[in-house]
Amino acid sequence: MATLQLSDCSKPLIFFKPSSTSLFLRHFRFPQPLPRFSPKASSSSSSSSLCRRRFIAETAAVSLSLATPFLGSVQPAHSEDLLSEWERVYLPIDPGVVLLDIAFVPDDPKHGFLLGTRQTLLETKDGGSSWAPRSIPSAEDEDFNYRFNCISFKGKEGWIVGKPAILLYTSDAGENWQRIPLSAQLPGDMVYIKATEDKSAEMVTDEGAIYVTSNKGYNWKAAVQETVSATLNRTVSSGISGASYYTGTFNTVNRSPEGRYVAVSSRGNFYLTWEPGQPFWQPHNRAVARRIQNMGWRADGGLWLLVRGGGLFLSKGTGLTEDFEEVQVQSRGFGILDVGYRSKEEAWAAGGSGILLRTTNGGKTWIRDKAADNIAANLYSVKFMDDNKGFVLGNDGVLLRYLG
Repeated sequence: MATLQLSDCSKPLIFFKPSSTSLFLRHFRFPQPLPRFSPKASSSSSSSSLCRRRFIAETAAVSLSLATPFLGSVQPAHSEDLLSEWERVYLPIDPGVVLLDIAFVPDDPKHGFLLGTRQTLLETKDGGSSWAPRSIPSAEDEDFNYRFNCISFKGKEGWIVGKPAILLYTSDAGENWQRIPLSAQLPGDMVYIKATEDKSAEMVTDEGAIYVTSNKGYNWKAAVQETVSATLNRTVSSGISGASYYTGTFNTVNRSPEGRYVAVSSRGNFYLTWEPGQPFWQPHNRAVARRIQNMGWRADGGLWLLVRGGGLFLSKGTGLTEDFEEVQVQSRGFGILDVGYRSKEEAWAAGGSGILLRTTNGGKTWIRDKAADNIAANLYSVKFMDDNKGFVLGNDGVLLRYLG
């Protein structure tokens, strides 16, 4: 190694001990000595102070020169770019908007709509690479600031529901939207709608009411005989923890491709399921100690379950069950808010503080993708339309597009 001996300030001497380091020195030029200062007033204190400063400066220069062969040239880190399969799409909306749902027209896969709070409605015609604001005159007649909760398309027919109660319908792929009148007696707020067949749809409220229509929404027929509150308060001896005198609403509700529903109570202390043909929602005790954050359907027909604090559970087998097992995830203590399946084997989970997790073996193991680590937002929803088209929706107008 190189050692410095300080004699005269103007003549620093460098002595080398035999070592492998000396092999590298011939390839590097050492910095030139600092200019010699000639202070007008000479004193032992000022002279020693100058010597110390020169000694420190020259020592640092030599240290950097010696370290260069080992460190190599400094390069910017590209790990996040290489790991990421997502890109952020910047939107022409105000800060603070929470994105809530997204859907594309099946007959025109590049044509889609994006919904959110503050009456946010955006339209894309290039597959989601760029978005433009879209206005609906029938939704602007009143002084309400609507929260558009859900959108669904079947062919060229589309539906939008929101809060305060609003229902919109299109028969021309969203070129024109007409407002459908709703009864003031509708129990709860509309949180979900699914376009099913020609002029037909299925709608769910946060109080558990399920309605179906077959004439563009002018008439609706109840698919369940009573709301969740009525069911639970009628069966207070059912043994469901937290169900007695229930007056809450759904926190989340998700539908399977077969038409089955799973919903989480507003406090997360139990969940409910419903299948076509059943007259009532079926309540279930949660199988875990922590309260439930969200639940949904896996691509193989089983259930996934998220708990507050970042826990992820998968049901054993497929179909409805109360038997779950926990899967280890690197959530860093932040809550996981949603899971979206790209295929039976690949799925993505998203959550607080830009958490993105990926599995390629059906959920057995999860790896954190650092793509959104630097995005100061919560990611609320993961949506895959097909194998090559997917989006992650968050607050503050954050939208991530899947690149594949």
